[in-house]
Amino acid sequence: MLSTSPRDQRQLKPTEIFEQTINICNGKANSSTGRLVMFGILAGIFIALAAAGSTTACSNLLSNPDTFGQAKLIQGLLFTPGLMMVLVAGSELFTGDMLILTSVLEKKVTVSRFITLLVIVFISNLVGSLIVAFLMSGSGLFSGGAGIVGATTVKIAAGKTALSFSRALILGIFCNFVVCIAVWMSFGAATTMGKLFTAFFPIWLFVVSGFEHCVANMYYIPAGILAAANQDFVAASGASAEALSTLTWSGFFVNNLLPVTLGNMIGGLFVAFAYWFVYRMSPAKK
Repeated sequence: MLSTSPRDQRQLKPTEIFEQTINICNGKANSSTGRLVMFGILAGIFIALAAAGSTTACSNLLSNPDTFGQAKLIQGLLFTPGLMMVLVAGSELFTGDMLILTSVLEKKVTVSRFITLLVIVFISNLVGSLIVAFLMSGSGLFSGGAGIVGATTVKIAAGKTALSFSRALILGIFCNFVVCIAVWMSFGAATTMGKLFTAFFPIWLFVVSGFEHCVANMYYIPAGILAAANQDFVAASGASAEALSTLTWSGFFVNNLLPVTLGNMIGGLFVAFAYWFVYRMSPAKK
């Protein structure tokens, strides 16, 4: 049985988190393609399951403006297990992998390898999310609560595809800034509970705030498109005709996934660059 010293159980200092991040990111960059694909699919599944569960839990509250705040609190609370599973079980999430920029800036990972990794993980996250969306559609669970789950799924998706490019971009920037801070802090935790605790509140914050996460939307919007095949769900959704007109596969990729992904990249790369700048380009005087 392995034992750990009290020193091994301590929370890392900010400067040590930076070094730990580089070590972790180096390992990610050296992963085989097969490992990245499987871990990427798993992360997509984890996030999609969290999105599905959180939608179900707050469906009746989201439909009432008077309970919107409470609905977002519940939605955020039950979405957090998605990132928790990513961090503790092990998988590759496109948004969190923006932190690999630290290793690129340290010249330990090439730009081409970084881009290749991101492309592989992005596509794999999409595959995992789509698997859950299609299985949810065939499971009959959208009919839960006399169809309120399906109606809410349609409403959420239509609201996302109806966003303007600039709004989706900005919401994406905010989202992955918070997500990458959560991942960064988790790298400093010495225990499983520490990782869960550091991830919980930032992820809850981004969901409650209404920020946009590209991998979560890889479930939300396809699930909404599939649910919209049921006209009863569409009628009960309360979504406007204009918003519903954008709820298509092209609306998913062009109206939402493109700007949100760009925004997520900006937010995440900024976190990586900011900490690299502080600890490498502008270190504290000794």
